[in-house]
Amino acid sequence: MRNVLRLVKRDLLRLAKVPAAWVICVGLIVIPSLYAWVNIYGFWDPYGNTNKIQVAVANEDKGTTNDLLGELNLGDQIVQAMKSNTQLGWHYVSRDQALDEVRSGKSYAAFVIPEDFSKDLATLLSGDFQQPKLQYYVNEKANAVAPKITDVGSTTLDTTINNTFVSTASQVIVSQLNTKLNDTSQQITQAQTDASSSLDDTVTKLDNARGSVKDLKTTVGKAKGKAQDAKSTLSDVKTQTGLLTDGLKQTSSLLTDSTNAINSFAANTSSTLDKGSSLISNTSSKANVSVGKVAGTITTASGTVSGAIETGKTITDQNAQTLNSLESVIASLPADSQLRTRLDEIVNGKTGNGGLKQRNQSLAQTLGNLDKLNTDTVNTANTVAGATNTLDATVQNTLNNVNGYRSTLSGTTIPQINSGLTQLAGVSGNLAGGITSQSNLIDQTSTILDQLISTLDATDKALDQTDAGIKTLRDDTDTVRTDVNALVGSDTWSKITSGGNLDASKIADFMFSPTTLKTTTIFPLNAYGSGMAPLFTDLSLWVGAFVLMVIVKLEVDDEDIPGLTVRQAYMGRWLLLAILAVLQAIVCCVGDLIIGVQAANVPAFIGTGVITSLTYLSITYALSVTFQHVGKALCVVLVIVQIPGASGLYPIEMMPGFFQRLYPFFPFTYSIDALRETIGGFYGNQYATAVGHLLLFVVASFILGLVLRPYLTNLNGLFAREIEESDIIIGEQSEVPYRAYRFSQAMSAMTDHAGYRSGTHRRAMRFARHYPRLKIGGLIAGFVVPVALTLLFSLNPAFADTSRKALMLGAWVAWVLIIIGFLLAIEYIRDTIERQMLLGAMSDDEIRDLFSVRKYLKTIQRPSFGLPTRPAHADAHGSTHTHGSSSGSSGTHTNQQH
Repeated sequence: MRNVLRLVKRDLLRLAKVPAAWVICVGLIVIPSLYAWVNIYGFWDPYGNTNKIQVAVANEDKGTTNDLLGELNLGDQIVQAMKSNTQLGWHYVSRDQALDEVRSGKSYAAFVIPEDFSKDLATLLSGDFQQPKLQYYVNEKANAVAPKITDVGSTTLDTTINNTFVSTASQVIVSQLNTKLNDTSQQITQAQTDASSSLDDTVTKLDNARGSVKDLKTTVGKAKGKAQDAKSTLSDVKTQTGLLTDGLKQTSSLLTDSTNAINSFAANTSSTLDKGSSLISNTSSKANVSVGKVAGTITTASGTVSGAIETGKTITDQNAQTLNSLESVIASLPADSQLRTRLDEIVNGKTGNGGLKQRNQSLAQTLGNLDKLNTDTVNTANTVAGATNTLDATVQNTLNNVNGYRSTLSGTTIPQINSGLTQLAGVSGNLAGGITSQSNLIDQTSTILDQLISTLDATDKALDQTDAGIKTLRDDTDTVRTDVNALVGSDTWSKITSGGNLDASKIADFMFSPTTLKTTTIFPLNAYGSGMAPLFTDLSLWVGAFVLMVIVKLEVDDEDIPGLTVRQAYMGRWLLLAILAVLQAIVCCVGDLIIGVQAANVPAFIGTGVITSLTYLSITYALSVTFQHVGKALCVVLVIVQIPGASGLYPIEMMPGFFQRLYPFFPFTYSIDALRETIGGFYGNQYATAVGHLLLFVVASFILGLVLRPYLTNLNGLFAREIEESDIIIGEQSEVPYRAYRFSQAMSAMTDHAGYRSGTHRRAMRFARHYPRLKIGGLIAGFVVPVALTLLFSLNPAFADTSRKALMLGAWVAWVLIIIGFLLAIEYIRDTIERQMLLGAMSDDEIRDLFSVRKYLKTIQRPSFGLPTRPAHADAHGSTHTHGSSSGSSGTHTNQQH
């Protein structure tokens, strides 16, 4: 880095010692900015002067007479309307003069209104429509932009004609309507009164309907509570039924034990029979108590269910009454009313969806089924009670038989007892079956109650929807009533009426311009020139960087800087040029601001100009020093394609596909975007993104100049010698690296001089035979192929499209670059063979001297300390090296390989 700064300091001192160099540097800094300033000023407000673009108007319209429109001359009305339009320089002449002005270029365009224009347009109202034709003449030779502006004028004129005709027709129609309105004014007033009264009644009925729905919703809530109570009671009944079943099971077990005991102890005494009688009595008592509990529970549940069913019937009756009221409201509404249709769908339903009436009928039927089920439950309970009486009688008979026939116990009494016990077991089984049936019936009743509760929930939701629909309908009806009452006194009515009649002139004006466009500008600019400033500023900075490549010496000598490397020389000269580039950017941007270019952020605007200038300097410098004259030509090509391809003037979407594809790869694209952000205003991270892309171009340029360029030193030296030999083209001498051979080549030459010379000679002779043909063939191909491509693309209709023409141009440029590369390659091969032949002719000592460190150190300038400077020395090639040699020959070049 020290050598880099020393190099910059030395070059600045050199410039400071020469006053003429000051003038040149000032010119390099200021003159490129003139391009931006002049163009920005010239494009400052071109569309503000469109009224100076002459457009001739020839009115030959003779007018017409129409039964509806009366006397009509649209041509005169159009001319009168166009006189108030200042967008273009309208002037009114005859047809012949208008056409002559267009042909001569005095006027850019001409409009001719034919003599039957009004007559043809009036046929629109008579049924035999003849479309009128307005004649438009334009001279596209006079200017490229003016026809686009006059096209806008043609659109304006067409709009004026259409609006004028509509306005005129509206005025006539309104005049006739006023005559009819005078006759029907009283009828309109009465209709308004009737409509308002009818709407008042409708609002009242809708309010009543909402009240009925609210009452019905309350009743449904109560019914749901009673149904829940009934379900809880049935649960208790089911529990008691389970207990009764367990008791009957115990009774059956006891009867079995009694029968076994009688059979086993038939010979026992009377006391055993007494115990059996007592056991039977206890069993009967338990059965009676259980059956009584079950019967009482079933009776209580039946009463609760009966009450819930009666409540449900009351609800359905109230629902029916409410629905009848709604049907009365629907019948009172107009047949084509949307309100009537909506209410009818709610009450009677629509296709695939039942209404409230159908739901209410379904609920009534469900309640009827519940009532019948409840009656069956009561009958079953009575049957169970009857079975208890039968059980009591049987037990009493058994006891009497035991007491009466105790003496004949071993005879007929025991069988009778067994028979009685069997009958008792059968009755117990029947009773258990009845209780089991009652349990199933209780489960069914509980399921029905669940369905009833679900139905009541659905009814509650339906009532909520009905209430919401009626509320919306009521609000809409109230709004309509307010609008009807306020119609006559509204501002709109007063605007289009005058004294109770329609104002024909106001309606005609409205029809002429029915809408008003409200424009809101996002990121407004103070002038068109501010919008063009990014493009012209970019062009100035690119031209400024390119001028530096042309005027300032790019090759660096190592005078007073020993050991200067190729990369140090590159960075030192870049820093010197960067100082000039930064000054160019500051002068250009400050000048833009002085002219009047808008800046949302002045430091950001100038800073973006500096970043852009350094980016363009990096690109042009890397190309120019790496590829020399070819690189400078590439700089010119880049600026040419970036003008249409970087969206500086027109949106990139309007450009051919060729430029749209290259658009993301141009530095202009991102510099223009960044400058637009600093001029119009910032949004999001767009500015940072654009600057980031510019820095990527800087990185790529340094990679090219610092990494790839050293490998092209020999090729650059060859190119410089070829330019010098022409004695016409100006170029800088790039010295060939001191060590021009690879170590392997030197070893091959020293190991086998004869073999190396023989092999090199054969290659040289073979190449010498082909060299003239290759060179001439490359030149011919470089000329013939582009001409053939031009003819092919010009004559082929498939390439008539603009994007394909751009493809042709790209192919032409690519081919020229290929030919240049081919010619450089064969020259490079020739130079390589010549140096190999020279190496073969050297002695071993001369070859050793090429790779001698001591020999190399002699080429490095040492501090003189006031002593005389050594004279220049000659190298193995016989060429003389001085301290003014190119940086391309610096000490580190000895490490470069051919």
